[in-house]
Amino acid sequence: MNRVVRSAARGISRLTDAPLGPYQSAVVRIGFAATWLLFLLREFPHRQEMYGPDGPWSWDLARQLVAGNHAFTVLLWSDSQAWFQAVYFLALLSSALLLVGWRTRTMSVLFMVGVLSLENRSVFMGDGGDNVLHLMSIYLVFTRCGQVWSLDERRARRARAGDERLRPDRVGPALWGVLGCVLALATVAGRMSGGWLTLFWGLWAVQALWWYVARRAPHAEPRILLDIVANLVHNAALLMIMAEACLIYSTAGWYKIQGSRWQDGTAVYYPLHLDAFSPWPALSDLLSSNGVMVLLVTYATVVAQVAFPFTLFNRRVKNVLLAFLMTEHLVIAVVLGLPFFSLTMIAADAVFLPTSFLRRLGSWAARVRRRSGAALVRREPPGGPRGPQPQAEETADPTQVGSTV
Repeated sequence: MNRVVRSAARGISRLTDAPLGPYQSAVVRIGFAATWLLFLLREFPHRQEMYGPDGPWSWDLARQLVAGNHAFTVLLWSDSQAWFQAVYFLALLSSALLLVGWRTRTMSVLFMVGVLSLENRSVFMGDGGDNVLHLMSIYLVFTRCGQVWSLDERRARRARAGDERLRPDRVGPALWGVLGCVLALATVAGRMSGGWLTLFWGLWAVQALWWYVARRAPHAEPRILLDIVANLVHNAALLMIMAEACLIYSTAGWYKIQGSRWQDGTAVYYPLHLDAFSPWPALSDLLSSNGVMVLLVTYATVVAQVAFPFTLFNRRVKNVLLAFLMTEHLVIAVVLGLPFFSLTMIAADAVFLPTSFLRRLGSWAARVRRRSGAALVRREPPGGPRGPQPQAEETADPTQVGSTV
């Protein structure tokens, strides 16, 4: 009995003392932010036709659909061009800032707003990966995804080291103050339903409480309690991301088993001959002309998708299947011309990457950055760079480390 109690106590302590998977949550944040940013940049010349008020899926049709399914999109608050351009630019900016980990708590909320607003405005513009991005953008809001590999982490590290150049944070409270004003105007104008109002006002209120406690009692029991709750929420959200990835693979695999197209190989063969999915016709013909290759790809895909959730109990087998699934998505990106679908799935798969591998990856990236910096220093002209070089000051805000409610 005492052993059971001790095991339960260790488990509870593990869940409340610190956010689990800091490297995994960081790589998921980077993956989804980079995927959405690249997609928005690629479609920038076509943004009017895809999401604009005068696009084929008209503003009135989108409004009728949203009135029925109660989806969230700020693009239907106004049909003006200025509003559409502002929302699209906000989606670009929030993706870039979330990618580098600047104010991850704020940027994760704005990232979710951008994803939901654009995707719910034109629901027929996705390729399957948009559904995954749709869900993951919501889960990211509840994670502390800026603990590592972020500007927030660097700022917090410098604050702990007692860097005298750091000043009290004013940007964070200003951002949430502006967001509070926008939310109040939207509430008064009746632009959101009750469920979305509850979510956004809840996020804003928790952030205000976090900021107040961090200022008034940074080492007292209320701050410790908030940290415990934040860790629990983060761990639950990370578990949801993992469960969502397993659900995607398991349902896809079991549906493939039930259909004859995946039993006779036509589900792989025919897409390789469609013009819409053949950016490299010669490569598609080469793969489809080999019956053994089509057979192997067909059955390996089904087996990997069905088996993957069960391999989580065996680390080595899981890593092998994870590498296979990521490689398969890279092949899909090249052969079928679906890069953003593949990047979305790879970002979701990254939550299962081993911590040791991610740490080695981070160490390698740090070495590359140091070598690049040393090379730039060696290339400087004699006497150093011209003119005085002012040093940028950063602000320390312990409440901005991570992204959590």
